[in-house]
Amino acid sequence: MDWGRRITGVALLLLFTIGITNHTVQTFLNIPDEFTFFESDWQNDNIVSGIQNKVNIRNKNDVQITENQEKSNASIKVTSMPKKQSKIKTLPDIKLVPGGDSIGVKLQSDGIMIVGFHEIAADKGRISPAKEAGMKVGDRIISINGKKVNQLEDVVQILENAKTSESLQVKVKRNNEERKLNVKMHQGKKGNVIGAYIRNAASGVGTLTFYEPKSGKFGALGHVIADSDTKKPIIVEDGTIVRSSVRSIERGANGKPGEKQAVLSTDNDILGKVTKNSSFGVFGHLDKDRLLKKPFFSKPLPIAFAHEVKKGPAEILTVVEGEKIEKFEIEIVQSVPQMHAASKGMVIKVTDDELLEKTGGIIQGMSGSPIIQDGKIIGAVTHVFVNDSTSGYASHIEWMLEEAGIETYIKERKKAS
Repeated sequence: MDWGRRITGVALLLLFTIGITNHTVQTFLNIPDEFTFFESDWQNDNIVSGIQNKVNIRNKNDVQITENQEKSNASIKVTSMPKKQSKIKTLPDIKLVPGGDSIGVKLQSDGIMIVGFHEIAADKGRISPAKEAGMKVGDRIISINGKKVNQLEDVVQILENAKTSESLQVKVKRNNEERKLNVKMHQGKKGNVIGAYIRNAASGVGTLTFYEPKSGKFGALGHVIADSDTKKPIIVEDGTIVRSSVRSIERGANGKPGEKQAVLSTDNDILGKVTKNSSFGVFGHLDKDRLLKKPFFSKPLPIAFAHEVKKGPAEILTVVEGEKIEKFEIEIVQSVPQMHAASKGMVIKVTDDELLEKTGGIIQGMSGSPIIQDGKIIGAVTHVFVNDSTSGYASHIEWMLEEAGIETYIKERKKAS
């Protein structure tokens, strides 16, 4: 038996085991071949500190970083280990104009939504023909007798022209699935009826979060707009945002959310088109000829991704009187460093005495108010806590950008993480 080889093998195994458990060796092995940063990270030595954070160096003196003139490589030295060369990939900065403006949102749904049923007198008692045919609250009527339905007037006209004895061939969409139903009309006091309450439009007041100056893409609200009766998200066929002016404030209190009382401008003062209504807000394009009157910041600000958000002081931009955008102090109580889209990524608390005096904290209409920390846009206010009007949830800005169709380089950032 070759005891010499066996002893050598055991010794090498021990050295290897010690090596891979040694902090210095692990740090060296964890240095990636490429780092990804944004253009603005080259300022104020953010590249140096960024690399140190990503490599997880305990002591800053454990690493030495040198950059060449092209700023494309880094030479990293970890104590006694040999230097390692890593490439640096630079991505263009994402900069947005923060909003804070009070806006009115007007949505036209795709089809006519069933929001409820009512019964009418029939031979066998009181019935709702629509409900008996299998319609459900939240269904959207797409066509009747082969005729496309776009607005309430279309339904009224079809009912007026139809014979009471005939059944209507109604096509509805339910959870993105189309269904065909036969609805037998009945004669009511005001003509033919089907026993259903219908609606195809919704409006409300919220806050603009941001717009991207080059493309005009915008995001607002930070949460979905749902029908007030069905509580289901409105599928947008056509929508607009208009200016709104806050006339008064109904202060919030624990157990009773407050609200901005605002007046929407006329349809002739349209700021832009809404093309999407999602769990992260409403999105679309601003009319470049009718942009914001007086943005709080004259120049765009960079954004911060979820993993960059810190607990501590921050600010929100919102309107509490007229159309004047004001800045108020808040605190980031909690932030989850998400790498996948999810709402309620932050917990925030209003700390500004003036805002607490005026509103009691977070109120309806404040949703979408942009949150700024260390000169960067980090997210938007979304919900208030029912039992604590001073606190609520907020969404990270990157998920709103994804919904707006603005490039966030998520593949590159995941690869670099």
